[in-house]
Amino acid sequence: MKKTLWQNLKLCAGGDPRDTLDDAALAVSDGQIVWQGALRELPATYADPSIWPRENLEGAWVTPGLIDCHTHLVYGGQRADEFAQRLDGVSYEALAQAGGGIVSTVRATRAADETALFASAALRLEALLAEGVSAIEIKSGYGLDLACERKLLRVARALGERYPVSVYTTFLGAHTVPPEFSGRTDAYLDEVCERMLPTLADEGLIDAVDVFCERVGFSLKQSERVFEAAQRRNLRVKIHAEQLSNSGGAKLAARYRALSADHLEYLDEEGVAAMKAASTVAVLLPGAYYFIRETQLPPLELLRRYEVPLALATDSNPGTSPVTSLLLILNLASTLFRMTVPEVLQGVTCHAAQALGQAGRHGILAPGRSADFAVWQVESLAELAYWIGRPLCTQVVRAGQTVYRRHRHAHFSAHRSDQEHE
Repeated sequence: MKKTLWQNLKLCAGGDPRDTLDDAALAVSDGQIVWQGALRELPATYADPSIWPRENLEGAWVTPGLIDCHTHLVYGGQRADEFAQRLDGVSYEALAQAGGGIVSTVRATRAADETALFASAALRLEALLAEGVSAIEIKSGYGLDLACERKLLRVARALGERYPVSVYTTFLGAHTVPPEFSGRTDAYLDEVCERMLPTLADEGLIDAVDVFCERVGFSLKQSERVFEAAQRRNLRVKIHAEQLSNSGGAKLAARYRALSADHLEYLDEEGVAAMKAASTVAVLLPGAYYFIRETQLPPLELLRRYEVPLALATDSNPGTSPVTSLLLILNLASTLFRMTVPEVLQGVTCHAAQALGQAGRHGILAPGRSADFAVWQVESLAELAYWIGRPLCTQVVRAGQTVYRRHRHAHFSAHRSDQEHE
């Protein structure tokens, strides 16, 4: 049984920078925190260095491992050319209607095998892990038939087996209508609800179920069919709602006590009140807001007034948020949405854990919990939302084991070669 006393650290155990402890210590045994607190109050039980070897963090900040609670990380291809078309003035909806958008990624994803999908997703995942992410949600939704949706979910599970990260899988078969069902949306939903969802659930590949409730997605009535199918399998639900219009998706999600409603730029007060009553988390996705140049801000003041928990995520996907930096999302949420530093940090720790239905496992450091934490080379936790593109995470610990370490001081030569001088 491995024992370690992590000391000389500044602790933000709950993700709230207003509640911290200087000169703290963590006693970790067999991957679990057994004690935490001020070093000066260390019980004698943990004081013998021959039994409890020391790990000196040299005054660094420690937070819970970060959580990216909404991603579409596994897919084939990319959509840089569509990005260029949007820069020329073509709307996202026009691209979708012309066979681009999600459908173009579906084509590339169907053509890729599991090995290729794993390799491309792994590159994106590694970038997130280097910023302190220790838990992530990965949605399917780019296969849109049973074999390909299974393929995506299997790759997501494999990422969690091969990398030091907790992966939670969400079935998003109701992402869009595939070409072979064009004009037959209800027939496709029959396939989603009566064949795909039950089969994948029986195979143990689904932790939750999502639906894209929007003008270019599925109606309220159609979305409810998906929720009913999930309910029959005792699966929790989520929803993409109110991103492009106010469809009432958040209210529908609240009726089914959804874990989260995500995007929410066009959410109204009735929807906010319903989410509060159902304990549904608001997952805000500033990467998509920024990338598609949205102008409608999510109703932050309403969400604050009703005290709806606010989570943040990358929404990492090829079409509307090709983001592989959760720290960038903190900055975007602060600058674009005017969220505070406590809000954004809790948005990727304790509130993100709620959005996954995993508040008992992730998002907070406490005795009895797994020792999953990130170590930060910063003077203030505000720097996590302040810097853009600067590496801040020096160490990631999972179950008491260091799984990532970045050297604190890299030295580069200031001299050019003779050839360069020439």
